[in-house]
Amino acid sequence: MTAGHMQIGEAAERVGLSIRTIRHYEEAGLVLPSARSEGGFRLYTEPDLDRLRVIKRMKPLGFTLDEMRDLLTTLDALSDPAVTGDDRVALQERLGTFHAAAQNRVQALRDQLAMAEGFAAQIAEQIQRHGG
Repeated sequence: MTAGHMQIGEAAERVGLSIRTIRHYEEAGLVLPSARSEGGFRLYTEPDLDRLRVIKRMKPLGFTLDEMRDLLTTLDALSDPAVTGDDRVALQERLGTFHAAAQNRVQALRDQLAMAEGFAAQIAEQIQRHGG
């Protein structure tokens, strides 16, 4: 294997995703292996793993595959030093939109968690009240 490259199994283990999930994200065009071995095995680099980590963090917040693709495209463009001026400003605004959406979704999850904790406490009270 080439230095700095890892096969899909190691990539999956390091990121905490299944091989099947990584293949699904590849089919969806979210992450592509940086190379292939002589035997045709997918080979990933650390930047590929970083992309997978972004996707993994977006998933529980309910972002769609299209939204994930849009954010990754935005991040790729912002990493390109050739992108300047108004284009860079527009990309930064787009990134800000994703940040606001993520914050809103995190707050919604906090609200759900608070409701669930309240329910669990209510049940615990009922258990104590009824002799448990």
